[in-house]
Amino acid sequence: MFLAKVVGTVVATKKHQAFHGSKLLLLQPLVAQEQTLVPSGGSVVAIDTLGAGQDELVMFTQGSSARLAAQTKDTPVDAIVTGIVDRVKFEGTNLKPGAHMG
Repeated sequence: MFLAKVVGTVVATKKHQAFHGSKLLLLQPLVAQEQTLVPSGGSVVAIDTLGAGQDELVMFTQGSSARLAAQTKDTPVDAIVTGIVDRVKFEGTNLKPGAHMG
């Protein structure tokens, strides 16, 4: 599993039939660095089965693990939101998205 910030949504009028009725989120993966969470590279599109919103901190998983969830079984999905995070504690410090993350 990975941590990410929800930075947007993806709208696709033409998509695989398994995605109809599913919300697609644009995620910015994060890593812990100097007591804060900072972007770790490119963005990821993930299926949202939990109702995450803009700017929320989420956990997501990728690859075969994403296809094992009940909601995505037999679906051509590579990433799924698996949790909405309340807080992250690392080495005794509560981490928050960096100032430049919003």
